[in-house]
Amino acid sequence: MPHTENRTNGRANSHAAHANGKFKPLTVEELAVSPNLPAQVPGLLDEIAFSGKEFLSAQPQARLKLLEAARSLVYALETPREAIIRHCWAESTSYAALETAVGLDLFNALGTDNESKTVAELAEVTGAEPELLGRMMKHLAAMGVIQETGCDEYCPTGFSKVLTVEKYSDAFPLMTSRFTMGILALPAFLEKTNYRNPTSAAETAFQLGYNTDMGFFGHVQREPITAKRFNNHMGVYAQGRARWMDPGFYPVQEQLIDDVEIGQDDVLMVDVGGSFGHDIQDFRQKWPCVPGRLVLQDLPQVVSSVKGLHPSIEVTGHDFFTEQPVKGARAYYMHSVLHDWPDDLCRKILANLVEAMKPGYSKLLVNENVIPDTGAYWETTSLDLIMMQIGSGERTERHWRNLLGSAGLKINSIWTAQRGVESLIECELA
Repeated sequence: MPHTENRTNGRANSHAAHANGKFKPLTVEELAVSPNLPAQVPGLLDEIAFSGKEFLSAQPQARLKLLEAARSLVYALETPREAIIRHCWAESTSYAALETAVGLDLFNALGTDNESKTVAELAEVTGAEPELLGRMMKHLAAMGVIQETGCDEYCPTGFSKVLTVEKYSDAFPLMTSRFTMGILALPAFLEKTNYRNPTSAAETAFQLGYNTDMGFFGHVQREPITAKRFNNHMGVYAQGRARWMDPGFYPVQEQLIDDVEIGQDDVLMVDVGGSFGHDIQDFRQKWPCVPGRLVLQDLPQVVSSVKGLHPSIEVTGHDFFTEQPVKGARAYYMHSVLHDWPDDLCRKILANLVEAMKPGYSKLLVNENVIPDTGAYWETTSLDLIMMQIGSGERTERHWRNLLGSAGLKINSIWTAQRGVESLIECELA
Protein backbone atom coordinates (compact mmCIF):
# COMPACT_ATOMS: atom_id res chain seq x y z
CA MET A 1 0.00 0.00 0.00
CA PRO A 2 1.29 3.55 -0.63
CA HIS A 3 3.27 5.38 2.03
CA THR A 4 3.07 9.19 1.85
CA GLU A 5 4.85 10.33 4.99
CA ASN A 6 3.98 14.03 4.56
CA ARG A 7 0.29 13.67 3.67
CA THR A 8 -0.79 14.51 7.20
CA ASN A 9 -2.15 17.50 9.01
CA GLY A 10 -0.77 18.98 12.24
CA ARG A 11 -0.87 16.47 15.12
CA ALA A 12 -2.03 13.73 12.75
CA ASN A 13 1.62 13.12 11.84
CA SER A 14 2.82 10.58 14.39
CA HIS A 15 6.44 10.83 13.26
CA ALA A 16 7.20 14.54 13.43
CA ALA A 17 5.74 18.00 13.97
CA HIS A 18 6.67 20.83 11.62
CA ALA A 19 8.39 23.74 13.36
CA ASN A 20 10.40 26.57 11.73
CA GLY A 21 10.75 24.64 8.49
CA LYS A 22 12.13 21.54 10.17
CA PHE A 23 10.54 18.33 11.38
CA LYS A 24 10.59 17.99 15.13
CA PRO A 25 10.01 14.53 16.65
CA LEU A 26 6.85 14.29 18.73
CA THR A 27 7.10 13.68 22.42
CA VAL A 28 5.75 10.43 23.86
CA GLU A 29 2.78 12.37 25.22
CA GLU A 30 2.03 13.72 21.73
CA LEU A 31 2.50 10.31 20.12
CA ALA A 32 0.08 8.76 22.60
CA VAL A 33 -2.81 10.85 21.28
CA SER A 34 -1.84 10.89 17.58
CA PRO A 35 -2.97 8.39 14.95
CA ASN A 36 -0.80 5.28 14.91
CA LEU A 37 0.06 5.08 11.18
CA PRO A 38 -1.36 8.23 9.55
CA ALA A 39 0.65 7.86 6.34
CA GLN A 40 -1.22 4.64 5.56
CA VAL A 41 -4.68 6.17 5.83
CA PRO A 42 -5.00 7.61 2.26
CA GLY A 43 -3.96 4.32 0.66
CA LEU A 44 -6.26 2.33 2.90
CA LEU A 45 -9.20 4.58 2.07
CA ASP A 46 -8.54 3.99 -1.63
CA GLU A 47 -8.28 0.25 -1.00
CA ILE A 48 -11.55 0.22 0.93
CA ALA A 49 -13.32 2.13 -1.84
CA PHE A 50 -12.06 -0.32 -4.46
CA SER A 51 -12.77 -3.44 -2.38
CA GLY A 52 -16.17 -2.03 -1.45
CA LYS A 53 -17.16 -1.85 -5.11
CA GLU A 54 -15.96 -5.41 -5.62
CA PHE A 55 -17.96 -6.54 -2.58
CA LEU A 56 -21.14 -4.87 -3.83
CA SER A 57 -20.68 -6.59 -7.20
CA ALA A 58 -20.23 -9.95 -5.42
CA GLN A 59 -16.63 -10.52 -6.50
CA PRO A 60 -15.02 -13.62 -4.94
CA GLN A 61 -12.77 -12.86 -1.95
CA ALA A 62 -13.94 -9.21 -1.94
CA ARG A 63 -15.42 -9.48 1.54
CA LEU A 64 -12.14 -10.69 3.06
CA LYS A 65 -10.14 -8.00 1.26
CA LEU A 66 -12.56 -5.32 2.47
CA LEU A 67 -12.52 -6.69 6.02
CA GLU A 68 -8.71 -6.71 6.18
CA ALA A 69 -8.49 -3.18 4.78
CA ALA A 70 -11.11 -1.92 7.24
CA ARG A 71 -9.28 -3.56 10.14
CA SER A 72 -5.99 -2.04 8.98
CA LEU A 73 -7.66 1.37 8.76
CA VAL A 74 -8.83 1.10 12.39
CA TYR A 75 -5.30 0.19 13.50
CA ALA A 76 -3.86 3.10 11.51
CA LEU A 77 -6.39 5.66 12.79
CA GLU A 78 -6.54 4.76 16.48
CA THR A 79 -4.07 6.45 18.78
CA PRO A 80 -1.67 4.46 20.99
CA ARG A 81 -3.76 5.53 23.99
CA GLU A 82 -6.89 4.11 22.32
CA ALA A 83 -5.05 0.88 21.41
CA ILE A 84 -3.93 0.43 25.03
CA ILE A 85 -7.48 0.84 26.30
CA ARG A 86 -8.82 -1.51 23.64
CA HIS A 87 -6.36 -4.28 24.55
CA CYS A 88 -6.57 -3.81 28.33
CA TRP A 89 -10.26 -2.97 28.72
CA ALA A 90 -12.47 -3.90 25.79
CA GLU A 91 -11.12 -7.32 24.81
CA SER A 92 -11.11 -8.87 28.28
CA THR A 93 -14.43 -7.38 29.37
CA SER A 94 -16.29 -8.25 26.18
CA TYR A 95 -15.16 -11.85 26.61
CA ALA A 96 -16.44 -11.86 30.21
CA ALA A 97 -19.78 -10.44 29.08
CA LEU A 98 -20.04 -12.98 26.25
CA GLU A 99 -19.33 -15.96 28.47
CA THR A 100 -21.79 -14.66 31.07
CA ALA A 101 -24.43 -14.33 28.36
CA VAL A 102 -23.74 -17.90 27.19
CA GLY A 103 -24.09 -19.14 30.77
CA LEU A 104 -27.41 -17.32 31.14
CA ASP A 105 -28.63 -18.61 27.77
CA LEU A 106 -29.24 -14.95 27.00
CA PHE A 107 -28.90 -15.29 23.24
CA ASN A 108 -31.64 -17.90 23.08
CA ALA A 109 -33.82 -15.60 25.19
CA LEU A 110 -33.10 -12.72 22.80
CA GLY A 111 -34.07 -15.02 19.94
CA THR A 112 -33.57 -15.05 16.20
CA ASP A 113 -36.72 -13.25 15.03
CA ASN A 114 -35.22 -9.71 14.80
CA GLU A 115 -37.78 -8.44 17.31
CA SER A 116 -36.57 -6.13 20.08
CA LYS A 117 -36.88 -7.21 23.70
CA THR A 118 -36.48 -5.23 26.89
CA VAL A 119 -34.01 -5.97 29.65
CA ALA A 120 -36.96 -6.61 31.98
CA GLU A 121 -38.38 -9.25 29.63
CA LEU A 122 -34.98 -10.92 29.22
CA ALA A 123 -34.30 -10.82 32.97
CA GLU A 124 -37.57 -12.67 33.61
CA VAL A 125 -36.62 -15.40 31.11
CA THR A 126 -32.99 -15.81 32.21
CA GLY A 127 -33.47 -15.31 35.94
CA ALA A 128 -30.77 -12.64 36.08
CA GLU A 129 -31.18 -9.49 38.13
CA PRO A 130 -32.37 -6.74 35.75
CA GLU A 131 -29.73 -4.23 36.87
CA LEU A 132 -26.91 -6.72 36.27
CA LEU A 133 -28.31 -7.84 32.93
CA GLY A 134 -28.72 -4.26 31.76
CA ARG A 135 -25.06 -3.51 32.46
CA MET A 136 -23.92 -6.59 30.59
CA MET A 137 -26.14 -5.88 27.61
CA LYS A 138 -24.95 -2.31 27.28
CA HIS A 139 -21.40 -3.60 26.89
CA LEU A 140 -22.44 -6.34 24.48
CA ALA A 141 -24.15 -3.70 22.34
CA ALA A 142 -21.13 -1.38 22.55
CA MET A 143 -18.96 -4.23 21.27
CA GLY A 144 -21.29 -5.10 18.38
CA VAL A 145 -22.52 -8.44 19.74
CA ILE A 146 -26.16 -7.30 19.91
CA GLN A 147 -27.95 -4.19 18.66
CA GLU A 148 -29.39 -1.47 20.90
CA THR A 149 -32.82 -0.28 19.68
CA GLY A 150 -33.83 1.93 22.59
CA CYS A 151 -33.36 2.51 26.29
CA ASP A 152 -32.84 -0.96 27.84
CA GLU A 153 -34.08 -2.52 24.60
CA TYR A 154 -32.14 -4.81 22.24
CA CYS A 155 -32.46 -7.01 19.17
CA PRO A 156 -30.21 -9.80 17.88
CA THR A 157 -27.46 -9.67 15.28
CA GLY A 158 -26.13 -12.47 13.09
CA PHE A 159 -23.44 -13.06 15.71
CA SER A 160 -25.88 -13.44 18.60
CA LYS A 161 -28.18 -15.67 16.52
CA VAL A 162 -25.34 -18.07 15.81
CA LEU A 163 -24.55 -18.21 19.54
CA THR A 164 -27.97 -19.73 20.20
CA VAL A 165 -26.47 -23.02 18.94
CA GLU A 166 -24.26 -24.90 21.40
CA LYS A 167 -21.57 -25.96 18.95
CA TYR A 168 -20.80 -22.26 18.45
CA SER A 169 -21.28 -20.96 21.99
CA ASP A 170 -19.14 -23.80 23.42
CA ALA A 171 -16.05 -21.86 22.32
CA PHE A 172 -16.29 -19.41 25.21
CA PRO A 173 -16.41 -21.78 28.20
CA LEU A 174 -13.84 -24.00 26.42
CA MET A 175 -11.31 -21.18 26.23
CA THR A 176 -11.84 -20.12 29.84
CA SER A 177 -11.75 -23.63 31.29
CA ARG A 178 -8.76 -24.98 29.36
CA PHE A 179 -6.89 -22.26 27.45
CA THR A 180 -7.14 -18.74 28.87
CA MET A 181 -5.20 -19.25 32.10
CA GLY A 182 -2.37 -20.90 30.19
CA ILE A 183 -2.21 -18.00 27.75
CA LEU A 184 -2.25 -15.47 30.60
CA ALA A 185 0.56 -17.45 32.27
CA LEU A 186 2.82 -17.15 29.20
CA PRO A 187 4.63 -13.96 30.33
CA ALA A 188 5.51 -15.45 33.73
CA PHE A 189 6.41 -18.82 32.20
CA LEU A 190 8.69 -17.28 29.57
CA GLU A 191 10.38 -15.12 32.19
CA LYS A 192 10.91 -18.24 34.32
CA THR A 193 12.53 -20.06 31.37
CA ASN A 194 14.75 -17.07 30.52
CA TYR A 195 12.71 -16.43 27.38
CA ARG A 196 13.48 -19.70 25.58
CA ASN A 197 11.15 -20.99 22.90
CA PRO A 198 8.93 -23.66 24.53
CA THR A 199 9.76 -27.11 23.15
CA SER A 200 8.47 -29.46 25.85
CA ALA A 201 4.99 -30.85 26.38
CA ALA A 202 5.96 -31.79 29.95
CA GLU A 203 6.67 -28.26 31.24
CA THR A 204 4.31 -25.61 29.87
CA ALA A 205 2.54 -22.34 30.58
CA PHE A 206 -0.70 -24.34 30.53
CA GLN A 207 0.43 -26.34 33.54
CA LEU A 208 1.53 -23.17 35.32
CA GLY A 209 -1.72 -21.34 34.57
CA TYR A 210 -3.99 -24.20 35.60
CA ASN A 211 -1.75 -25.50 38.41
CA THR A 212 -1.75 -29.03 37.01
CA ASP A 213 0.81 -31.73 36.23
CA MET A 214 -1.10 -32.89 33.15
CA GLY A 215 -0.97 -31.41 29.69
CA PHE A 216 -3.99 -30.12 27.80
CA PHE A 217 -4.74 -33.39 26.01
CA GLY A 218 -4.56 -35.32 29.27
CA HIS A 219 -7.42 -33.15 30.54
CA VAL A 220 -9.34 -33.64 27.28
CA GLN A 221 -9.17 -37.42 27.76
CA ARG A 222 -10.43 -37.18 31.36
CA GLU A 223 -13.04 -34.47 30.93
CA PRO A 224 -15.97 -35.34 28.62
CA ILE A 225 -17.32 -31.77 28.71
CA THR A 226 -13.92 -30.39 27.60
CA ALA A 227 -13.69 -33.00 24.84
CA LYS A 228 -17.18 -32.09 23.59
CA ARG A 229 -16.48 -28.36 23.61
CA PHE A 230 -13.10 -28.84 21.95
CA ASN A 231 -14.49 -30.96 19.12
CA ASN A 232 -17.37 -28.52 18.62
CA HIS A 233 -14.93 -25.63 18.40
CA MET A 234 -12.68 -27.46 15.92
CA GLY A 235 -15.71 -28.20 13.74
CA VAL A 236 -16.74 -24.54 13.76
CA TYR A 237 -13.17 -23.38 13.07
CA ALA A 238 -13.19 -25.26 9.76
CA GLN A 239 -16.45 -23.69 8.53
CA GLY A 240 -16.35 -21.26 5.63
CA ARG A 241 -12.71 -21.99 4.88
CA ALA A 242 -11.27 -23.48 1.71
CA ARG A 243 -10.76 -27.23 2.19
CA TRP A 244 -7.83 -29.08 0.68
CA MET A 245 -10.12 -31.43 -1.28
CA ASP A 246 -12.02 -28.53 -2.90
CA PRO A 247 -11.57 -27.92 -6.66
CA GLY A 248 -8.68 -25.56 -7.28
CA PHE A 249 -6.84 -26.44 -4.05
CA TYR A 250 -5.12 -29.84 -4.06
CA PRO A 251 -5.50 -31.86 -7.30
CA VAL A 252 -6.96 -35.02 -5.74
CA GLN A 253 -7.52 -36.94 -8.97
CA GLU A 254 -4.07 -36.26 -10.42
CA GLN A 255 -2.10 -36.70 -7.19
CA LEU A 256 -3.89 -39.63 -5.54
CA ILE A 257 -5.88 -41.57 -8.13
CA ASP A 258 -4.30 -41.34 -11.56
CA ASP A 259 -1.35 -43.56 -12.53
CA VAL A 260 -1.89 -46.08 -9.70
CA GLU A 261 -4.05 -49.17 -9.26
CA ILE A 262 -6.35 -48.89 -6.23
CA GLY A 263 -8.70 -51.80 -5.66
CA GLN A 264 -11.90 -51.59 -3.65
CA ASP A 265 -10.20 -53.52 -0.83
CA ASP A 266 -7.15 -51.24 -0.79
CA VAL A 267 -7.03 -48.30 1.61
CA LEU A 268 -7.10 -44.98 -0.19
CA MET A 269 -6.78 -42.78 2.88
CA VAL A 270 -6.30 -43.02 6.63
CA ASP A 271 -7.39 -39.93 8.58
CA VAL A 272 -4.93 -40.13 11.49
CA GLY A 273 -6.12 -38.39 14.64
CA GLY A 274 -9.22 -37.35 12.72
CA SER A 275 -11.41 -36.63 15.76
CA PHE A 276 -15.13 -36.92 14.91
CA GLY A 277 -14.42 -37.33 11.19
CA HIS A 278 -15.26 -33.85 9.87
CA ASP A 279 -12.55 -34.03 7.19
CA ILE A 280 -12.96 -37.58 5.94
CA GLN A 281 -16.73 -37.12 5.78
CA ASP A 282 -16.21 -33.99 3.69
CA PHE A 283 -13.81 -35.88 1.45
CA ARG A 284 -16.34 -38.70 0.89
CA GLN A 285 -19.09 -36.21 0.02
CA LYS A 286 -16.93 -34.26 -2.43
CA TRP A 287 -15.27 -37.34 -3.97
CA PRO A 288 -18.00 -40.02 -3.81
CA CYS A 289 -16.64 -42.19 -6.62
CA VAL A 290 -12.97 -42.53 -5.71
CA PRO A 291 -11.83 -46.14 -5.33
CA GLY A 292 -10.53 -47.70 -2.12
CA ARG A 293 -11.42 -47.66 1.55
CA LEU A 294 -11.49 -44.65 3.88
CA VAL A 295 -10.42 -45.12 7.52
CA LEU A 296 -10.93 -42.72 10.43
CA GLN A 297 -8.60 -43.16 13.41
CA ASP A 298 -8.52 -41.51 16.82
CA LEU A 299 -8.36 -42.57 20.45
CA PRO A 300 -11.03 -45.14 21.38
CA GLN A 301 -12.77 -42.73 23.77
CA VAL A 302 -13.04 -40.21 20.93
CA VAL A 303 -14.29 -42.44 18.11
CA SER A 304 -16.78 -44.14 20.43
CA SER A 305 -18.82 -40.92 20.18
CA VAL A 306 -18.63 -40.61 16.39
CA LYS A 307 -22.05 -40.43 14.75
CA GLY A 308 -23.51 -39.68 11.34
CA LEU A 309 -20.57 -40.60 9.10
CA HIS A 310 -21.07 -42.12 5.68
CA PRO A 311 -21.44 -45.90 6.14
CA SER A 312 -18.44 -46.56 3.88
CA ILE A 313 -16.06 -44.86 6.35
CA GLU A 314 -14.39 -47.33 8.71
CA VAL A 315 -13.93 -46.03 12.26
CA THR A 316 -11.16 -47.50 14.42
CA GLY A 317 -9.58 -46.62 17.75
CA HIS A 318 -5.86 -45.88 17.47
CA ASP A 319 -3.20 -43.94 19.38
CA PHE A 320 -0.83 -42.36 16.85
CA PHE A 321 2.07 -42.70 19.29
CA THR A 322 1.85 -46.46 18.69
CA GLU A 323 2.45 -48.62 15.61
CA GLN A 324 0.23 -47.74 12.65
CA PRO A 325 -1.97 -50.81 12.00
CA VAL A 326 -2.92 -49.91 8.41
CA LYS A 327 0.04 -50.72 6.18
CA GLY A 328 0.64 -49.48 2.65
CA ALA A 329 -2.27 -47.04 2.32
CA ARG A 330 -2.21 -44.69 -0.63
CA ALA A 331 -2.41 -41.67 1.70
CA TYR A 332 -2.06 -41.01 5.40
CA TYR A 333 -3.69 -37.70 6.26
CA MET A 334 -3.31 -35.50 9.35
CA HIS A 335 -5.15 -32.25 9.96
CA SER A 336 -3.79 -29.98 12.70
CA VAL A 337 -2.22 -32.92 14.53
CA LEU A 338 1.48 -32.08 14.43
CA HIS A 339 0.93 -28.49 15.56
CA ASP A 340 -0.28 -29.94 18.87
CA TRP A 341 3.14 -31.39 19.67
CA PRO A 342 6.78 -30.24 19.92
CA ASP A 343 9.26 -31.56 17.37
CA ASP A 344 10.51 -34.54 19.39
CA LEU A 345 7.01 -35.96 19.81
CA CYS A 346 6.14 -35.15 16.20
CA ARG A 347 9.05 -37.37 15.14
CA LYS A 348 7.56 -40.24 17.14
CA ILE A 349 4.20 -39.78 15.41
CA LEU A 350 5.87 -39.54 12.01
CA ALA A 351 8.09 -42.58 12.64
CA ASN A 352 5.02 -44.79 13.02
CA LEU A 353 3.66 -43.53 9.70
CA VAL A 354 6.99 -43.86 7.90
CA GLU A 355 7.16 -47.51 8.95
CA ALA A 356 3.69 -48.13 7.51
CA MET A 357 4.22 -46.31 4.19
CA LYS A 358 4.94 -48.22 0.97
CA PRO A 359 7.97 -46.81 -0.92
CA GLY A 360 7.09 -45.20 -4.23
CA TYR A 361 3.35 -45.43 -3.51
CA SER A 362 2.24 -44.03 -0.15
CA LYS A 363 1.92 -40.32 0.50
CA LEU A 364 1.66 -38.34 3.72
CA LEU A 365 -0.73 -35.36 3.52
CA VAL A 366 -0.14 -32.80 6.26
CA ASN A 367 -2.93 -30.21 6.49
CA GLU A 368 -1.39 -27.44 8.61
CA ASN A 369 -0.59 -23.75 8.72
CA VAL A 370 2.61 -22.75 6.94
CA ILE A 371 3.50 -19.35 8.36
CA PRO A 372 4.85 -17.03 5.64
CA ASP A 373 8.07 -15.07 6.21
CA THR A 374 6.13 -11.80 5.93
CA GLY A 375 2.47 -10.82 6.13
CA ALA A 376 1.31 -13.57 8.51
CA TYR A 377 -2.44 -13.60 9.16
CA TRP A 378 -3.71 -12.75 12.65
CA GLU A 379 -5.63 -16.01 13.06
CA THR A 380 -2.43 -17.97 12.41
CA THR A 381 -0.28 -15.90 14.76
CA SER A 382 -2.98 -16.07 17.46
CA LEU A 383 -3.10 -19.84 17.13
CA ASP A 384 0.68 -19.98 17.33
CA LEU A 385 0.61 -18.37 20.79
CA ILE A 386 -2.31 -20.53 21.88
CA MET A 387 -0.25 -23.59 20.96
CA MET A 388 2.86 -22.09 22.56
CA GLN A 389 1.25 -22.33 25.98
CA ILE A 390 0.99 -26.12 25.60
CA GLY A 391 4.57 -26.42 24.31
CA SER A 392 4.01 -26.56 20.55
CA GLY A 393 3.14 -24.11 17.78
CA GLU A 394 2.59 -23.30 14.13
CA ARG A 395 5.54 -23.71 11.75
CA THR A 396 7.19 -21.90 8.84
CA GLU A 397 8.04 -23.68 5.58
CA ARG A 398 11.68 -23.92 6.67
CA HIS A 399 10.62 -25.51 9.97
CA TRP A 400 8.35 -27.99 8.16
CA ARG A 401 11.11 -29.04 5.77
CA ASN A 402 13.54 -29.61 8.64
CA LEU A 403 11.02 -31.54 10.75
CA LEU A 404 9.69 -33.78 7.98
CA GLY A 405 13.17 -34.33 6.57
CA SER A 406 14.45 -35.44 9.96
CA ALA A 407 11.71 -38.12 9.98
CA GLY A 408 12.79 -39.60 6.64
CA LEU A 409 10.27 -37.76 4.46
CA LYS A 410 10.62 -35.36 1.56
CA ILE A 411 8.14 -32.66 0.58
CA ASN A 412 6.87 -32.99 -2.99
CA SER A 413 4.95 -29.72 -2.94
CA ILE A 414 2.96 -27.36 -0.72
CA TRP A 415 -0.48 -26.27 -1.89
CA THR A 416 -2.06 -23.09 -0.48
CA ALA A 417 -5.50 -21.74 -1.40
CA GLN A 418 -5.63 -18.38 0.37
CA ARG A 419 -4.07 -16.34 3.13
CA GLY A 420 -4.76 -17.58 6.65
CA VAL A 421 -5.98 -21.04 5.59
CA GLU A 422 -4.06 -24.25 6.32
CA SER A 423 -1.91 -25.48 3.44
CA LEU A 424 -1.60 -29.09 2.27
CA ILE A 425 1.94 -30.47 2.42
CA GLU A 426 2.37 -33.59 0.29
CA CYS A 427 5.23 -35.86 1.35
CA GLU A 428 6.66 -39.23 0.42
CA LEU A 429 9.48 -41.39 1.72
CA ALA A 430 12.89 -39.83 1.11
